[in-house]
Parts: sequence; structure tokens; C-alpha cells
Amino acid sequence: MKKRLLLNIVLIPFIGFAQLQTIFQSKIDSIYEKNKNAVGIIVHVEAPKKNISWSYAKGVSDIKTNGVLNHQQPVLIASNTKPYVAAAILRLVEKGQVTINQPIKNLLSKKTRKLLEKDGYDLNTITVKHLLSHTSGIQDYVDDAYFELVNQSPQYKWTKTEQIKRAMEIGSPQKVGEKFSYGDINYLLLAEIIEQKTHQPFYKAIRDLLKYKELGLTQTWFIDLEKYPSKTLPLAHQYADKYKWDSYDLDPSWDLYGGGGIASTAKESALFFQYLFEGKIIQNKQILDSMSTYVLPSDQSKYCLGIYHFDMGFNAYYHGGWWGTDVIYSPETNATITVFILQKGFQHIINPFIGKEFQKLLNEVELIKKTRYKS
Repeated sequence: MKKRLLLNIVLIPFIGFAQLQTIFQSKIDSIYEKNKNAVGIIVHVEAPKKNISWSYAKGVSDIKTNGVLNHQQPVLIASNTKPYVAAAILRLVEKGQVTINQPIKNLLSKKTRKLLEKDGYDLNTITVKHLLSHTSGIQDYVDDAYFELVNQSPQYKWTKTEQIKRAMEIGSPQKVGEKFSYGDINYLLLAEIIEQKTHQPFYKAIRDLLKYKELGLTQTWFIDLEKYPSKTLPLAHQYADKYKWDSYDLDPSWDLYGGGGIASTAKESALFFQYLFEGKIIQNKQILDSMSTYVLPSDQSKYCLGIYHFDMGFNAYYHGGWWGTDVIYSPETNATITVFILQKGFQHIINPFIGKEFQKLLNEVELIKKTRYKS
């Protein structure tokens, strides 16, 4: 009896993996077979309490070569960069270098300050929190015409200043703090605040503030601004059929300076969320909790500080990226799932499955563990 009990305890981690593979892998295979236009799917599940750390890929990494997609290939995570920037800002708050309700007037460079004030923005009324929550009232530089500009000159190297100037040219100040209006401009300005307070390039400061080295995040970096990590597979190609885009054909500068810009693997994207919400990056619980606390009433905006807080059939902290990169963390189970779809616009084929099956799977694994332990 004792030998049997010991065997069951030893097998608990493998029961979790087996259950995960059986349900998730077969479902992903089935979804892909019906939606091969999605090009490729990479999934990672990180559930430390259930001894699960599992990645899987289906499809191709390049439609020209039909090379098989590897689950260790990184991708451009686009707006999933925003939780990293937000966490870096909150680390500065934790370190006493910035306050959350601090006006941004004296946090920006003189050059940027002049551009915004010339367009009528009162930088004494816009705070760090307004930028983090997209309630600043600042016009974004990204609109349909911006995509057309990128489409016309895909190899053009945009500068941060050009993007700020464009935002000033195409819009005017809106009311501060009253309405959620998602805009990369907010996070471009936050990245500048990081530079001003740390006296380092924002990408280097973020790396230090978020403890990449300490946490072993070796395959997460700002594309083109940092060296390509050693022992890292080539970036998977990402596609946007609307514009006939292959990510390899675009200069990354169009989405680089804080609103986007990070490249990472599915596993490291999940690990970042895990480490963040486990308190391994931001240790002050009150500051960390603010990331997932609504700024506006929840019926007006589900966006908090660099993260969405949704009900997906379970309590979920989430962010997505333009190319089709989603990361979802479940605080109740302390588990994260990352889903990268290589063809933009195909997230819908797998996200309903995540909402229905992710929590169910983790609960089933827990039930199997308890049943086996009792036997």
C-alpha cells in the first residue's frame, strides 16, 4: 500500500503533462487542420502549482519555405510589450523615483514637452496613471492612415520624435481621465519617462528593472535595439493578409518604442506574467495589485495599468498584441497560457477554446491528483 501511494505521488507531475497533452494537443491539431490559413500556432502553458510547463507548435514558420514551426521560435509580441513597460514604471514607483499620480510635465524630455504643449496639452493635469490606463486624452499616432504609410514604405525607419509629431498633427487634446482611448503614444511617453529617470536607454532600463538576468529571461529583447540573443531560433514569420505583410519585410521601427517592440518566445512570455503576478518583479503587493485594478468603472473599461482584467469564464489578467499574440494569467490557479497565431485576425479560432478549456483542464488535473493521492 505504501509503495503504491509513493508511486502515485511520484507520478503526479506526469499525470498533469499527460492530461494537458491529450486535451490541448489534440484540440490544437483539430483547430489547425480546419484553419490552415492561420499559418502557425504556438501555445505554452505554465502552471507551477500543477507541475506543468508545456509548449506546443503546429503549422509552418514561413509560408515560402514551409519550414516546420518550432515552439521555441520567438515572435514579435507587439502590444504585449505594454505590460513590460507598465511593470517597469511601477518598479520606479516601488523604488520611490516616480509616483503614480505624478503629473508628467517634469518627467518628459524638454523636446517632447514642447511638442505636446504646443499642441495644447496641459501636462500638469496628465499623470503617469493616465498614461498607464490610456485615459490621458492624448491623440495616438496610429490610425488607418498610419498603416497605409507603413504599407507604402515598409522599410522606412521611423523615429520616436516623428511618431509624436504625427500624433500632434492628426488630433487635438481630449478630456483627461474620463475616457479609455487605447494609444501607443501613451506607452511611448512612458518609455521616455523610464529613460529620463534612469538615464539609460529605455530598453536597457527595462531589462534591469524587470530583473531579466535574475529570472533567466534570456530570449526576451527589443528587436533591433538589442543584440539577437545567442542560442535563440530565428523569429517566426508573422503575417497580415489585409496589407499582404510579412513581418520580415517591415522595419520594426513602426512599432518599437514602448507601445510594441519586444520579441520573445511563448514560454518566456508566459514566464514573465508568472513572475510578475507571483511578486518576483514588483514585491510591493499594493503596487502590484494596482496593475489589475480598474481605473474607470468596469462597464466603461476593462483596462487597468498595462493589463486587461477580464472574465473569461475565469478571472483573467490579459494582454494581446497586434500580430496575434495573447497572454492570459489566472490568479486563482496561478497559471498562464500564451497563444501566438502567425496570421493576424485568426485569434478567434482558438480563444473560445482557451476560455472554456484552460481553467477546466487545470481543474481536471487537480482532481486527478487528488483522486490518485487518496487511492
